[in-house]
Amino acid sequence: MLEGIKVLSFTHFLQGPSAVQMLADAGAEVIKIEPPGGAFERGWAGLDAFSQGVSIFFLLANRNQRSISLDLRNEKAKEIVLRMIREADVLIENYRPGVLKRLGFGHEDVKVINPRLVYCSCTGYGSSGPYVERPGQDLLLQAMSGMTMLSGGADAPPTPVGAAIVDQHAAALAAFGVVAALQSRQRTGKGALVESNLLNAALDLQIEPFIYFMNKGPLWQRTEPPIGSRFHPAPYGVYRTADGWIAISLTPIAQMAEALDCPRLAAFKDPKDPMRKRDDIHRIICESVRTRTTADWIAAFDKHKIWHAPVNDYEQVEADPQVLHNQMIMTMDHPEAGSIRVLAHPVRYDGEAPALRRLPPRQGQHTREILTELGYSANDVDALFDNGVAVTKETTP
Repeated sequence: MLEGIKVLSFTHFLQGPSAVQMLADAGAEVIKIEPPGGAFERGWAGLDAFSQGVSIFFLLANRNQRSISLDLRNEKAKEIVLRMIREADVLIENYRPGVLKRLGFGHEDVKVINPRLVYCSCTGYGSSGPYVERPGQDLLLQAMSGMTMLSGGADAPPTPVGAAIVDQHAAALAAFGVVAALQSRQRTGKGALVESNLLNAALDLQIEPFIYFMNKGPLWQRTEPPIGSRFHPAPYGVYRTADGWIAISLTPIAQMAEALDCPRLAAFKDPKDPMRKRDDIHRIICESVRTRTTADWIAAFDKHKIWHAPVNDYEQVEADPQVLHNQMIMTMDHPEAGSIRVLAHPVRYDGEAPALRRLPPRQGQHTREILTELGYSANDVDALFDNGVAVTKETTP
């Protein structure tokens, strides 16, 4: 889809690399520009997940790219980057605001030499404002955006989502913004500054509850047992069975009462009861569901067309027939890390996922190749390595 689009990636952590990987999967030619010590994600991984010394965190968001490693404090390295910028269609960065500007690669600087460039900045809070110097990280944004107060029981502490959903949503928004700007450039011939930040992404994830709050007032309080949200009617949430858990969502009360064989529940006949008496209805459903096993309820709920789902751990997710059918898990045979399983690109194009064209690169793996493409002679390239301007993993201090 994006074949022929050249992207320069000044990214690390998750937000920036995930955005870039989406573009790379769609066919863009991506060059990851790394400092002499390598990108942050090469040296860190959640769960201490390393395979043969290679970070799984790096491998999960850097495929289909090439790597050039340069010391950007060196003026000759800056000349190399400027040469790449002249030929690029997109530049994506997620350094703290002002870092690239101090290096001479801010948007105002580079649009002079390439007015067609789409420049994308991914930040924690935006490029200006009172929080511009604050660290932007997924958990911190979940907390300050109100997200951690949405779920859990009445007396439970604020509960974060157990995945980096803000990072990943901000990455998707950045990739969308880049593609939109490229489409605009087709008409106008001009590049654009695209900005995606974690705060805006966190609020966008809460588009429904936050807008209800602003237009009607406070959401319902968290309850015990907990209901799955602070604004849905009952039933809505995860319910304990005799031997596990089951999720139930947005089912008419009469239908729910029949499936549970529960006369007490059938007494709630007013269409507004699921809203006005949600706590009472929720408690009755909790009591009823506890009496039988998960398998029993799945059979009953299938029969009565109740909206339900199993509550899976990752062992069940990995083996789920729809997950397998969707081919969302792919295997990479990495020369250092070995066989690594990752998630495939989530979008399908004409029924197919984008192919794995390049494994996540070693640091500076393509430095010589990229410099040669930029017009540097073999002797010039050797001199750049000898003087520490350009590096590879093998020459990193």
